[in-house]
Amino acid sequence: MSLAWRRQRERGSRIGIRAMTWVALTLGRPAARALLYPICVYFLLASRTAHRAIARFRERALDRSTGWSDLLRHYYAFAATILDRVYFLRCRFDLFDVRFHGLEALDDGLAKGRGCLLLGAHLGSFEVVRAAGVLRQHLDVRVLMDERNAPLMRGLTRTLNRTVADTVIQAGGVEAMLQVKECLERGGIVGVMGDRATQGDRTIGCTFFGREARFPTGALRLAHLMGSPVVLFFGFYRGGNRYDVHFEPFSDGDRAPRDQQEALLYRDIQRYAGRLEEACRLAPDNWFNFYEFWNEETR
Repeated sequence: MSLAWRRQRERGSRIGIRAMTWVALTLGRPAARALLYPICVYFLLASRTAHRAIARFRERALDRSTGWSDLLRHYYAFAATILDRVYFLRCRFDLFDVRFHGLEALDDGLAKGRGCLLLGAHLGSFEVVRAAGVLRQHLDVRVLMDERNAPLMRGLTRTLNRTVADTVIQAGGVEAMLQVKECLERGGIVGVMGDRATQGDRTIGCTFFGREARFPTGALRLAHLMGSPVVLFFGFYRGGNRYDVHFEPFSDGDRAPRDQQEALLYRDIQRYAGRLEEACRLAPDNWFNFYEFWNEETR
């Protein structure tokens, strides 16, 4: 996997995003969703590298060949979650049927008084997961991420909801770690994705759908360092206006002896890869890593 995702140029244009945002907020969600079909067809035809990567993922996840209709449905799921981000950022949760599962895992993690790390992946929607913080006593939720290759999405977020934009912690450097530490020490939540490496992040080879893929160590190393509980989360898009948000306990945050830390880190990353594999089988259309994920040459 390495840093292949960072070499991908952000697709779309500022004008196009502004136009779609205007349609979404002025004409409504049905009108905006109707426009997604031609947009998806265009990107499917124009981005062969991405659609080959998605086809390969689907074949390994589902153990069957992938047709054009499968690819179009996959692209549409991605486009729909990007569109819905507009409404979530505007706090229009009333438009959606959001079902939360396993919230007790989040409550139990926070009850320990050491904050909580939410560990996810580019599988489904993170924006809908923020709804848990908004809808449940305005939880203090920060997100550690690398926004440098997505300036259009960063600009959209800042335009629609500056408060949400200000909760992002830019990954990399000592300042980011200090902000994470401060959030956890005041009992807050820090969301982090565990499937993409950032610059300077070490990676470990793990089995993922029967083949080796490299996963970054940064997210779980951070959890071990901070001593905070870790809760897995996935925000599955189910079509229409339905989202299923799943939380499940992953680790209790107890610090391991120094001589065992590396072994436990490897174990936890392989556990994460295994759990991500299971989640992908439940919602394969929600896999939004549009690049070659495995450590092999594209055929």
